[in-house]
Amino acid sequence: MKLKGSILLLEDDANLGFILAEHLEMNGFTVRHCANGADGLAAVRRSSASLCLVDVMMPKKDGFTFVRELRQFDQHVPVIFLTAKSLKEDRIEGLRLGADDYITKPFSMEELLLRINAVLKRTQPEPKPKAVQPEYRIGALTFNVARSTLHGSGPKPIKLTTKESELLAMLCSHRNETVDRGQILSAIWNSDSHYAARSMDVYVSKLRKYLKKESSVSIVNIHGKGYKLLVDP
Repeated sequence: MKLKGSILLLEDDANLGFILAEHLEMNGFTVRHCANGADGLAAVRRSSASLCLVDVMMPKKDGFTFVRELRQFDQHVPVIFLTAKSLKEDRIEGLRLGADDYITKPFSMEELLLRINAVLKRTQPEPKPKAVQPEYRIGALTFNVARSTLHGSGPKPIKLTTKESELLAMLCSHRNETVDRGQILSAIWNSDSHYAARSMDVYVSKLRKYLKKESSVSIVNIHGKGYKLLVDP
């Protein structure tokens, strides 16, 4: 499972910064890009980040100075240094300042994503799934989880497949809350591959068809985050 979150990217090379931000956003992260350490400090003071991706050589404030000042008011946000330098002294200085990892340019996006997710997995606790109830009321419908059935005004209940039932139960247990795409994929598909993501979208469409007659109920897509089962009181 790939953990998602907000990344503060500090990179003074405009082209590289654009490429990194684009790839990270394609992989589900929210990215704020700053071209120097001074702007980066102002950005993280305004709004915290899940992780800081910091180039060492930058104008105004270099990466080491940025992290040194960051740690004066935030001891916990993880930091990964990006640098063209491979000197042992630089790696030691970065780690001494509290960096969680260090990657030397040039690097592949695959390697960067693996390192980001490894750091986030170490530093972010896994959310505990909410307990699933045996039965849910969804508008005028009754969803029996154990039997995987939806009962409404019709003479016969709608029989759900295993994945349909698991997905609906997960959405019901987080009623009116956004459920992260990655959390759904991990819990039900055991994969975050492109194929699994497309399959999940298909199952969401199927559930929408079952619920379409209920005007007080809808499954909405929260862009870049996940899905939310909206149920009016």
